[in-house]
Amino acid sequence: MAIVAVTAGGRRPPCRRVPPAASPPARLSCRCATHTVFLFGPKQITLAETTGGTFREYIDTFDGYSFLYPKSWIQVRGAGADIFFRDPFFLDENMSVEISSPSSSKYMTVEDLGPPEKAAERVLQQYLTEFMSTRLGVRRTSNILSASSKVADDGKLYYEVEVNIKSFASNNELAVMPQDRVQRLEWDRRYLSVLGVENKRLYELRLQSPEKVFKEEEGDLRRVMDSFRVNKTA
Repeated sequence: MAIVAVTAGGRRPPCRRVPPAASPPARLSCRCATHTVFLFGPKQITLAETTGGTFREYIDTFDGYSFLYPKSWIQVRGAGADIFFRDPFFLDENMSVEISSPSSSKYMTVEDLGPPEKAAERVLQQYLTEFMSTRLGVRRTSNILSASSKVADDGKLYYEVEVNIKSFASNNELAVMPQDRVQRLEWDRRYLSVLGVENKRLYELRLQSPEKVFKEEEGDLRRVMDSFRVNKTA
């Protein structure tokens, strides 16, 4: 796994550098020129800073994928995904990578999911399943905004899916009178997914953004989408 900074335009200022915490005994590191290499078992992380860079490139050589992410975003550990980053300014804006189990999946191409439209239905249903709530009075509405395919510069086929999900809820669902059980909008989000297949596994890059800031953030989010690649592992 490697993280490499790249120079690109963007609206956010780079985050203030924070001195790293003391390394645990199990981690080995060495510094050569401008590169710092960390070894975590079978994974290797390389960090190279470029002055003025707005994006960094995250390369996981062990699991086989890479993408750009905004330099100001922070990694959140223990989020359940293979990797998870979040915008520290808009906490509801984040990205992650999900990978199918190598023992239970034998994908040969992303077309194994069917056409893009069929894959979009699967993506949307997965989101709705994850957002199921046991609270009374919660209602979700959803819409597939786009589903398409592309051949990237690595010659591989990828699917891109874009959906919107809204959540409504009442804070007085147990009220006797219907007029007292009015549902109001809780959140309104845009979800962007890029799907690719390599190493007989399905990879999904996921991005989430509140609709109220999506237009402002769209350029950066689409840059991240366009950068996602799946790579063959040893």
